[in-house]
Amino acid sequence: MTPAKWVRIWNERLPHIPLTLVAVSAVEASDVLRDGGADAGFVRLPVDRTYFSAIPLYTETTVVVVPKDHVVTAADEVTTEDLADDVVLHPLDDTLDWERLPGRPAIERPASTKDAVELVAAGVGVLLVPQSLARLNHRRDLTYRPVTDAPQSRVALSWPEEMTTDMVEDFIGVVRGRTVNSTRGRVATPAQPKRASAGGAQGKSGGRKPGRATGARRGGERGRRGRPRRRS
Repeated sequence: MTPAKWVRIWNERLPHIPLTLVAVSAVEASDVLRDGGADAGFVRLPVDRTYFSAIPLYTETTVVVVPKDHVVTAADEVTTEDLADDVVLHPLDDTLDWERLPGRPAIERPASTKDAVELVAAGVGVLLVPQSLARLNHRRDLTYRPVTDAPQSRVALSWPEEMTTDMVEDFIGVVRGRTVNSTRGRVATPAQPKRASAGGAQGKSGGRKPGRATGARRGGERGRRGRPRRRS
């Protein structure tokens, strides 16, 4: 993701409360939130809804990453049937929910999406991933095409339900496009605050490349378990 717009709006509305962006992989995101490493995060669904609240934001297009001379590059989009003769790599950090992989599964699963991309470049097989991950791991010798009938990955804003603080609510308002005067948000930031109180909010990497799960942390002190403490 590239949430630069949301970070900019946060800084305009709450300039006295820094928003710290923490870049983590998709598989690490839930653990980072549980451990208090971030107050909220952009994660890939599903998440544990008995512990986390989540607001689905969008669904990503799934693409197949192939060498530039692969036969599927002749089409604008493909189906899984078009990959029936290919070795399809299935990395251990795959974010797609497959009932059955298309093509011929590789004998050994790559450890990560990055490793799988390297194997595609070596001519070992092809890789199906959300489009943002294809962009994140871009190589000049590779390209990708949308796969119309593949599972898709959904991205959500998520946070521990018990940590739904005012600052988290403020960030939800920013992400959902609420105005500064929205009745569902809190109050507008005072122009010249005499004191800055610490709160909790979260986001993703401002200038990061897309496809990585991200958390954000607002300024202020934390307790031993990562819970925010206020200064008076």
